[in-house]
Amino acid sequence: MSATTDRYQLAVSRYFDAWNATGPKRRAEAVAAAWTEDGRYTDPLADVGGHDGIAAVIAAAHEQFPGHVFRPLGPVDGHHDTARFSWELVNEAGGTSSGEESAPVAGSDVITLDADGRIRSVLGFLDRVPAGA
Repeated sequence: MSATTDRYQLAVSRYFDAWNATGPKRRAEAVAAAWTEDGRYTDPLADVGGHDGIAAVIAAAHEQFPGHVFRPLGPVDGHHDTARFSWELVNEAGGTSSGEESAPVAGSDVITLDADGRIRSVLGFLDRVPAGA
């Protein structure tokens, strides 16, 4: 694995640490480790900036899907300051929600990084969302 690939993997690892962090203090620390202070997060359901806004979106996801965690699907692909990856939301036991055939939420994200490898922006795409979400 090259140093460039390691950079993308590390950024995505911190991204998942933030999305899976529980509790306001731990979540705030994980968001600060992953994103720049003026970082942005945009998907079809949210468009926020700054650590507080990003942490609030993550907290809302935990409230809507208690007992679930985000996990990567497949490899991280990147070049220059941009990486893309796919993910799914599953119950903490590692399976899917309520014995369903697939995870309730899944998507793909494109991130841009600063020179230090912290996330400047996320453009999220939702491939699967439950009705009413």
